[in-house]
Amino acid sequence: MTDTLAGRTVEAARRALTARFRSGGIDSAELDARMLVGAVLGLDLTGMITAADRLLDCGEALRLEDFTRRRLAGEPVARILGHKEFWGLPLQLSRATLVPRPDTETVVELALEMLRNDGALHRPLRIADLGTGSGAILLALLSELPQAHGFGTDISAEALQTAGANAARARLADRATFVACDYATGLSGPFDLIVSNPPYIRAADIAGLAAEVRDYDPRAALDGGADGLDAYRALIPQAAGLLAPGGALVVEAGQGQSGPIQGLMTAAGLAPAGAPKADLAGIQRAVAGRKTPR
Repeated sequence: MTDTLAGRTVEAARRALTARFRSGGIDSAELDARMLVGAVLGLDLTGMITAADRLLDCGEALRLEDFTRRRLAGEPVARILGHKEFWGLPLQLSRATLVPRPDTETVVELALEMLRNDGALHRPLRIADLGTGSGAILLALLSELPQAHGFGTDISAEALQTAGANAARARLADRATFVACDYATGLSGPFDLIVSNPPYIRAADIAGLAAEVRDYDPRAALDGGADGLDAYRALIPQAAGLLAPGGALVVEAGQGQSGPIQGLMTAAGLAPAGAPKADLAGIQRAVAGRKTPR
């Protein structure tokens, strides 16, 4: 198979990969093919169109065949390329970080809506992202909040290193501090906003996840215990104790979890902060609670 792409044009290679991916049952076959061909050749969509008749050399063909083999084995494109865009920010990935997903942008959207309603978008806010991973949520918020300073926590040194590199790449390192600890245990309040995308998959359900999640995302970032709520039981009381009066906690939730999470927030002394925000699939994805002002 390694010689099948050598000497082909860029357009022919893209079409060949698309056909292979479709035959392999990959729903995003055309997009994946375009992204991988573009990555190997260093071309964006416009560049690929302009270079459609250019012939691949042997080195490019070999690299593209390697990418193709990995994708057909279930490895997601973001893992193959080593980066993923989130909220318009190109984020580096590592073995210790989840691939950021569009669903998680719902947390950013809800947090910003709450701050906008409070007239706080341009205030000098203190925010925290518990279990920051690649830094996706924290950096997205900092990119929208010019006066905010953020703290990202993680138990993984590798994840924190990745998040720090992403902060530097986004030119946000001067407003982002990363702390090695379990959720909020290493932080001191008060915070105006705390966010988190904790592990929330029920342990028994992990085996049934799509291969690109089950086999490539770190299990520690997926496994939420028997009912998927272990992380919330730990972080919600911690966050409640660190929020300033009027401060908000916004967390990502799995399908069917918004009600139990709201119950945990209420038990920790946080008042409901409106209805959960649904993602594009209609799942109640972002849940918020607010610390009642004195």
